[in-house]
Amino acid sequence: MTNWIDIRDGRLLYDATFLPANEADFLFAWLRSSVPWRQESVRGRQLPRLNAWYADAGLTYSYSGVSHEGSGWAPELDVMRRRVEEASGASFNSLLLNLYRDGQDSIGWHTDAEPELGPDLVVATVSLGSVRDFLLKHRATKESLVYRLGHGSLLVMGGSSQHHWLHAVPKVEDEVGERISLTFRQIGGITN
Repeated sequence: MTNWIDIRDGRLLYDATFLPANEADFLFAWLRSSVPWRQESVRGRQLPRLNAWYADAGLTYSYSGVSHEGSGWAPELDVMRRRVEEASGASFNSLLLNLYRDGQDSIGWHTDAEPELGPDLVVATVSLGSVRDFLLKHRATKESLVYRLGHGSLLVMGGSSQHHWLHAVPKVEDEVGERISLTFRQIGGITN
């Protein structure tokens, strides 16, 4: 297990081998076939990826004009949530999943610093499938970091990093296969 590292205005935890390959393979196949993937739209434009959301019953999460209502956890996802909580030392009550179908699916520069996630939020991402670059850029200094998120890896952003660092998964011209990201959050901003 990799320990937390301090970065300018935040901290990160990265574990390239969080899930053994056989577990990552099983989870990817299960997610691909069992999750009700949806094409969300923001301001009339379709997002360049598919999404799904799981959370404790009754929770609501809204971002960029999209709103989700929690109805509980699939057992497979609840097990993964507990493992990510143990690795990160944080508690999570919601999960946003993204399915990147190919290199043209992406997410632009953004932060996850929505008010309902609290002041020093922790966001943990498990990556499955094809390797994609996860770019970080400091808002003030323009310093940049790149993590190549592979199959079964875990990246956690903590401390004040979401307030100071933008992040993105850019489009790529190379042929790449599908990637699924599981992004765990705590609605209400309560963490251990």
